[in-house]
Amino acid sequence: MAGESQYAAAVHVPLIKSLGLRVPPPVHLPPDIHPLPDSVTPYFVYPFTIEPHILTVESSRRTTLAAHTARRESYLRAREDERERRRREALRRVALGFDPAAPLVPVRAEQGEVKKDVIDDLVDQLARMENGS
Repeated sequence: MAGESQYAAAVHVPLIKSLGLRVPPPVHLPPDIHPLPDSVTPYFVYPFTIEPHILTVESSRRTTLAAHTARRESYLRAREDERERRRREALRRVALGFDPAAPLVPVRAEQGEVKKDVIDDLVDQLARMENGS
């Protein structure tokens, strides 16, 4: 048994081939076949009937995109202007007449604009009471 191969028992077993592994027979083409027709001009026909539809759709699409772009740019510009206006207002509250584009010019307060403080009102009332008594 030492001289025999471990596959000696399988020598007499018949093998079954899978049909999916077989090689297909070669294809024989007739000698007169040609891959292209005699004339290829029928393949180059352009359908001009769809061109107005395509141009109309493209034109309306471009118009819509331009309108959206203009609206977005105006919104962004308005937002930036509002931000700049708020910044200038904050600076004007700190320094009256402040304008970053021009030199600082003092603004005179008019007579009607002068606001009295609560303390000033109280002092005036006490002075009237002393004069009245």
